[in-house]
Amino acid sequence: MNYPEELQKRGREANPFFVLMGIDVVSFGGGEATLSMKVRPDMLNGAGWMQGGIYTAISDEAMALALLTALDEGDQIATISETTSYFRGVRSGRIVAEGRVTRKGRQVAFAEGRVRADGANGPVHSQTSASFSIIRRK
Repeated sequence: MNYPEELQKRGREANPFFVLMGIDVVSFGGGEATLSMKVRPDMLNGAGWMQGGIYTAISDEAMALALLTALDEGDQIATISETTSYFRGVRSGRIVAEGRVTRKGRQVAFAEGRVRADGANGPVHSQTSASFSIIRRK
């Protein structure tokens, strides 16, 4: 069973990082994915805002899942580079990460991720762009 099938069957339990962070799988397919997570007090930095790496981490997961839905079964990926721009902070509530594939070649794919607070219609808090190496099955 491949990873997207495991997620479909087991939800967050298929990914230890999702369990650690409390990430819920909202939807995925067709080169897009949406994840959701409640912001907890232990995710805040010393100034009381959600730590910036968490924005990048949940975006990375959403983009990777989106990309996996656009690949052939058995293909794998590895992040090459990632850049996150931060627009607003969040202290509590729920965030939603949306990932989508923007371009896919034979060996490299590109994706973008956005984190919003208060659901899919909330303001964008961060935007991440990334490139991924595509590791073709043999």
